[in-house]
Amino acid sequence: MEDGQKVVFSGEGDQEPGLEPGDIIIVLDEKEHPVFRRVNNDLTMQMHIFLVEALCGFQKPIKTLDDRIIVISTIPGEVIKNGEIKAVLGEGMPQYKNPFEKGRLLIQFLVDFPSHIPQDRISRLEKILPKRPEIMIPDEVEECQLIEMDRSQRNRRHNSVYDEDEDDHHGGRQHVQCQTS
Repeated sequence: MEDGQKVVFSGEGDQEPGLEPGDIIIVLDEKEHPVFRRVNNDLTMQMHIFLVEALCGFQKPIKTLDDRIIVISTIPGEVIKNGEIKAVLGEGMPQYKNPFEKGRLLIQFLVDFPSHIPQDRISRLEKILPKRPEIMIPDEVEECQLIEMDRSQRNRRHNSVYDEDEDDHHGGRQHVQCQTS
């Protein structure tokens, strides 16, 4: 069933003696849910997991719309990537006129990375994780440092680029003219 769908019960309206009963019409109004979003018969959700859970496995309970608790788990050694989507069959919405058949529960995993790793743990991680790829760096390079960039810095830089374009009074594009002889 879908938002705005009409369900009609023909002849089930108020029945007065001697009058033909009317129809009962119900119009579905789907409400937003804080966890789940409906896409046809599927339910979608996002789940935050820690990096250790993404790499080493986890078990997580999920409270369903019908107030059951299901537990999802990963196989140890299976790595969950940030943004990856996994499905739980039969935990979506019931199909119209076939309520025992249900869609999927689609879970998008958002991996929460640590904000900092202590220096003494970096060498331990390098021993455990796959090796970094070897990169050939030419002799003559300019080395640069990465810094944090917050939204206000990005917006300020983005706006200043447009401010400079407006000085040209050409709507952000420079016009090129051909030279005539």
